[in-house]
Amino acid sequence: RSQEDHSMFNLGIDVAKAKLDCALRLPNGKHRNKVVENNRQGFTALHAWLLKHAAGSPRVCMEATGTYWEGVAEYLAGLGMVVSVINPAQIKAFSASRLVRTKTDKVDAQLIADFAHERQPEPWQAPSPAEQSLRALVLRLDALQAMRQQESNRLEVARAAVRQGIEDHIAWLDAEIKALILAIRRHIDDDPDLRGKRELLDSIPGLGERTIPVLLSYYANPERFDSAKQAVAFAGLDPRQHESGSSVRGKPRMSKVGHSFLRKALYMPAMVAVHKTPWGKRFGQRLRDAGKAPKLIIGAMMRKLVHVAFGVLRSGKIFDPALHAA
Repeated sequence: RSQEDHSMFNLGIDVAKAKLDCALRLPNGKHRNKVVENNRQGFTALHAWLLKHAAGSPRVCMEATGTYWEGVAEYLAGLGMVVSVINPAQIKAFSASRLVRTKTDKVDAQLIADFAHERQPEPWQAPSPAEQSLRALVLRLDALQAMRQQESNRLEVARAAVRQGIEDHIAWLDAEIKALILAIRRHIDDDPDLRGKRELLDSIPGLGERTIPVLLSYYANPERFDSAKQAVAFAGLDPRQHESGSSVRGKPRMSKVGHSFLRKALYMPAMVAVHKTPWGKRFGQRLRDAGKAPKLIIGAMMRKLVHVAFGVLRSGKIFDPALHAA
């Protein structure tokens, strides 16, 4: 490695929902630690702390822990820092290779900083401002729809004293949901790149108006993934094997190490594709003939939808049923 690489500051961040444990690896190999809140105020405090240590542009590394890493990753990347977002399994393996027996948030942050120094992982590409806005809109829509379902459940058993208040809240939520759906449609219409990619995804039987914006908000730039396999793993849809020696042969299961929101968004489209579309029916029948259970078939179709969506977005060509007829 070059002298420049050895002299670089490396920042490891152990991400949690409410806080960020940060470890700054100095050029001499020592660490400085700080804990900040996982919000905009905490990000600003982190930046000020880095400047205090003359580390304004460190190599930053963090694990892909649910969705909690996204805010700080986007903030630091926006400041011009090189940010890497890695699979937690890589840090687990790195820790095992060092025979680390202590596990605390502080130790984990230092491990991540050391990993960044030694392995120099590939930089993460931040989503475009248009993608970030779209993601905020679809996440807000999902939150309001979940809230409406909760209120609807409460209304079924509500006493008269609170019924009117719940009904008024549901009416407000309905209006907000309708406005958000229009805002999402308008946001995509106004962006030529997103509009063109929506047309590509719309050619895939099984995907509809609710799912396409979700896929666009995470996969609009397929160049951020080296392969469809990586795109599948990003959603936690990759199969996890459990085998050891000749006697342990666990059933493959969905890893679920990824975005639960993407998995939730793909469940109903997978059901529709398997039961209502010609290509999906063929896909499902092939798995049924192989003795696969219904639940496994739906999971496989969710995975297939990501593969197909990634393919049409990367190639710029609409869905071709002939490619999926076998």
